[in-house]
Amino acid sequence: MVKAIWKGQVLAESNKTVIVDRKHYFPIEDVKKEFLENSQTHTVCSWKGEASYYTVVVEGEKNKDAAWYYPHPEEKAKQIQSRVAFSYVHGIDVVEE
Repeated sequence: MVKAIWKGQVLAESNKTVIVDRKHYFPIEDVKKEFLENSQTHTVCSWKGEASYYTVVVEGEKNKDAAWYYPHPEEKAKQIQSRVAFSYVHGIDVVEE
């Protein structure tokens, strides 16, 4: 089981993550969407495509652009479609139990 945790709150929990570039991508159905707020941020990866971001919100505290997803990944990255990853750089712990 893999969990994404911030401020003591479990944001996602799954035994069906996919690892790409050393990051766990959680199936969207295993992510607690009540902690996600859409962001206007977008970035481009040369092989995965355009990423969109979420701001993580726990008890009113916001962690801007701490999660991301690829709504329309390139063919080489289709395995991460409908999946969300979380940023350890933003203090989110992704742990395997």
